[in-house]
Amino acid sequence: MSPAPRVGLLWRSEWDPSTDTQTCKLRGMFAAFAALAVEAEPVVYTDDRVDRVRKQLLGLDGVLVWVNPIEQGRDRSRLDPLLREAADAGVFVSAHPDVIVKLGTKEVLVTTREMTWGTETRLYRTLADLGDRLPELLEDGRTIVLKRSRGMGGIGVWKVRRDEDGSSLLAQHAAVAGAPESLTLEELLERCEPYFDDGGFMVEQPFQPRLRDGMIRAYLTHDEVVGFTHQYPRALMPPGPDDRPTSKVFEPPSEPSYRRLRLLLETKWIPEMQAIVGLGRTSLPVIWDADFLYGPRTSSGDDTYVLCEINVSSTFAFPEFAMPRVAEAALERILSRT
Repeated sequence: MSPAPRVGLLWRSEWDPSTDTQTCKLRGMFAAFAALAVEAEPVVYTDDRVDRVRKQLLGLDGVLVWVNPIEQGRDRSRLDPLLREAADAGVFVSAHPDVIVKLGTKEVLVTTREMTWGTETRLYRTLADLGDRLPELLEDGRTIVLKRSRGMGGIGVWKVRRDEDGSSLLAQHAAVAGAPESLTLEELLERCEPYFDDGGFMVEQPFQPRLRDGMIRAYLTHDEVVGFTHQYPRALMPPGPDDRPTSKVFEPPSEPSYRRLRLLLETKWIPEMQAIVGLGRTSLPVIWDADFLYGPRTSSGDDTYVLCEINVSSTFAFPEFAMPRVAEAALERILSRT
C-alpha cells in the first residue's frame, strides 16, 4: 500500500503566527485533508526562513499557498522563486507563481476585456503614459478607477474624477476611509509613482455606478464554482452613513439567485479566459475567486456583471463547505503527478 502523500499548507507568519492545526486560520483545510486520511502539515514562511522552508517544501508531494501579494510592507519576491524551484522538482504547487502572473494581477482585466465580463480597460506601464492620458480620460465628467498591478485591501486603487469647476481632481483611495481628496494631476501622479517600481503597472477602468448594489464573489476550484458571497464594500462609496449589510454570508453554488452567473462562469467565461491566457483546467488553482460588480441592466431588466478582479494568491476567507472539494482536487492533482 502506497503511503499517503505529504501535503503542506503554506502561509506567512505575519498573517498567522500559529502552527496549531486545530486553531490556526486554515484549520478547516487541515480538517478537510484529515477526512481524506491525509495529515497535512503547516509550512509557516518568513523571508528570513527561506532555506528552512525550501528543505521542507522539497520533502512534500504538494503544497497549497496562502500568501498575500502585499503583507505589512512585504511582497512575494523571495517566496515566488522558492515555489518555482519546488514545482520544478516535482512538487504540486497551487497557485503556481506563473499562474498568478496570468490571473492574479490586474493585467487579466486587460487581456480579457473583449469578453462580455469586460469593460473598456487600458494598461499603463509607465507613469508618463498615465499622466499623458489622464486629462483626456476625465473629460465630460467621466469617473474612472485606477488599479495597481497587485495589491490587497484597496491599496493602490483610486476613484478619480474632475471637481465641479474642472480645476483639480477628486481622488478617493480605496484603502483609506473618508471623503475624496482634492489633488492636482501632479499630486495624484506622485501618489501613483511607487506602483510602477519593479515592473509594476496600473490599469484603468470606468467606474461602475451600481457599486452601492455590492459585489459578488464567486469561489472556484479549477473550473468549478464551489460557493458565492455577496459583499458590500465600503471603499470608493460616497462619504456619509451607509446602511448596507456588513456581514459576509457564504452561499452554496446551487443558490438560485446566482444561477445565471454560475452558468456564465462554468460554460462560457472560464473556457474563454483559459483560451486567452493559455491555461488548461488542471493548471487553474484548486482555490481562487473572481469578483464581479453589477454592470448596467439590460433592456429587459436583467443584471449584467463586470469583472472587478481575480484573486489567486491568497483566497481567504472562503466557504468552509467548499474546503472538502478543495482538498479533493488538490489530492487528485498530487496523485496524478506521482
